[in-house]
Amino acid sequence: MPCRRALQCCLCPGAAVNWDYPAPHVLPVRPAAGDIDGLDHTNNAVYVRWCEQAGWSHSVALGLDLGAWRRLNRAMAIGHAAYDYLLPTGLGDELLLGTWLVATDGRLTMERRFQLVRAADGATVMRGRWHLVCIEIDSGKPRRLPPAFCAAYLPAVVSQQ
Repeated sequence: MPCRRALQCCLCPGAAVNWDYPAPHVLPVRPAAGDIDGLDHTNNAVYVRWCEQAGWSHSVALGLDLGAWRRLNRAMAIGHAAYDYLLPTGLGDELLLGTWLVATDGRLTMERRFQLVRAADGATVMRGRWHLVCIEIDSGKPRRLPPAFCAAYLPAVVSQQ
């Protein structure tokens, strides 16, 4: 069962956030005019883009940027992605996108989770999950996690208890 403790967020000191897991990597986001669709809420594709940005931000924070991936000729590719859109958001809403690595086989795959929270009231508006597969960039074929990936990513995996 994910951790449901209310955590005080350093980005929104007045609000308590019920993160699904402890110690998220947090990317603050805010819908701009171009993110709003014909129904006057944030288009779902924008959430997907934000998840990509949060995943990269987390990877860079762990010491692996795109340059490192290219030097190692390895990448973590999305094999499967799923998003649960729970509540709408609108123009200018202050949002916090938390992400975690929650599982790995230590050889080839990892799982990344996302939780998008509205800062004003702490409501979770979206959850996402990616099943990631390590690939060789040149061939696109699955390959074992290189030691640099193991050193950076494996210690960051949080327990799903």
